[in-house]
Amino acid sequence: MDLFNPKYPEDKLHPYFIRLISEEAYEPVKSTIQNWAMGMDGRKGEKEKFIKEFQTTFNSSLWELYLNKAFKDIGFKIDYSQETPDFCLVSNTGQVVNVEAVTTNNQKNRDKSYYTSDVFKQSTSQSDQEFIDESTIKLLGKIRDKRDLFVGTNGKKKPYSSIKKVKDNPFVIAVAPFDNHLSYSQNNIAINRVLYGVERPEQDHQGEFYSKKITHVKNKNGAKLELGIFTNDSYKEISAVIFSTTGSFGKAVVQSKLDSTVRATKYRQYSIKKFLSNKRKNKLGLSTHKLSKTHTIESMRLQVGNVVAGPDMHICHVSEWHESHVDGLHIYYNPYAEIKLSSSLFNSFQITQNNYDINNDCPVQNHPDGSLVSRQIFTSNE
Repeated sequence: MDLFNPKYPEDKLHPYFIRLISEEAYEPVKSTIQNWAMGMDGRKGEKEKFIKEFQTTFNSSLWELYLNKAFKDIGFKIDYSQETPDFCLVSNTGQVVNVEAVTTNNQKNRDKSYYTSDVFKQSTSQSDQEFIDESTIKLLGKIRDKRDLFVGTNGKKKPYSSIKKVKDNPFVIAVAPFDNHLSYSQNNIAINRVLYGVERPEQDHQGEFYSKKITHVKNKNGAKLELGIFTNDSYKEISAVIFSTTGSFGKAVVQSKLDSTVRATKYRQYSIKKFLSNKRKNKLGLSTHKLSKTHTIESMRLQVGNVVAGPDMHICHVSEWHESHVDGLHIYYNPYAEIKLSSSLFNSFQITQNNYDINNDCPVQNHPDGSLVSRQIFTSNE
């Protein structure tokens, strides 16, 4: 499947696609993305449709390309003979998992004007609360739409739930945000609200972290939209949600080592004993380390219970940066799912595991030490 042979008039092509095919510097990035597509030309009746979407709308197809390689890296085989949902995964034990991919997108995604500095400034001028609320609403809407496809609402003749390979197997929605120039910066804040009904963590007077609950968000019409959809059985058809803000164009840039600067944050966690074993190097609070002339790390360390944890923000040249393909990926399990997804299927080290404790009415989130929180790329071509 040749993704980069233009098949449509230039005025129909997505600005990112035009950049890839017109600038020689992006040849390594093209090769990386083409590699992600390995096997997808076997999709039944989907090849031409997929190429059209990649060349004209870009983001949703890029997310599917990213997932295609991610699932293989995790250890799944992919049955490309199935038309729907997007991915029919088969584990090494024979367990089938069906995954439907979706992205949130900006209405002006195809317009060249959307990629100007003026529009970017508009994104940065938006208040943080407005940004998170919009992100929350859009993620919730896309998950709802895919749940409806599964159930079969609005007269859909063949809902996913009626397909033989989907019946009695876990159904997973893989969603990524592309609706704002700053979508990468929402981290897991909006998706935590949507699925588990919790806000970002705060510290109390004793230094303990807690998360306030949020039951709903209002849309522009003032209507209340219920959040915490995995804290009850309202979305029992969905076994889990896969989420990432880093399975994007930046991932391809990093893998291809295109000349660029990386600004990325990784989560670090240590036992108190290990942290205190090197008092000269390890300090609570904020500290800065310079690994080279072009690689700086700003670290924040806080004691949380019996561990010391916090972010490392790296600013470095891409040649000094490494992240795996699945780094930055989250999986959220639905404890109320009719067909549950076994956590053993997605237990790759870098994947953040998120669950909800029904008995204690709170999320249980396991962020592996060194897991990628966010990443931004600044190329020399921009």
